[in-house]
Amino acid sequence: MGKKDKAKKNPRQSADIKIIGISKRGKITILIGILTVILGFIVLTRTDPAGRNWASHLSPFLLIGGYVIIGIGILLPEKSVLPSHTD
Repeated sequence: MGKKDKAKKNPRQSADIKIIGISKRGKITILIGILTVILGFIVLTRTDPAGRNWASHLSPFLLIGGYVIIGIGILLPEKSVLPSHTD
């Protein structure tokens, strides 16, 4: 085993490895999604048993929308900053 093989097996020595996690924007989006889901459950408590009032129509959209927002927050990348070119 030569030096090249040892360098390939130890990924911590490589400088181009980037740890991927949830960005700050993603965490804020997830929080908004959680609040939307909570609001959806609160509205769900106001529904008519027959399902014919405004809360019966609104709560599914809030619940599904909140879960979609949470999914978007998980996948949302960090906001990229473009370098300014001053000539």
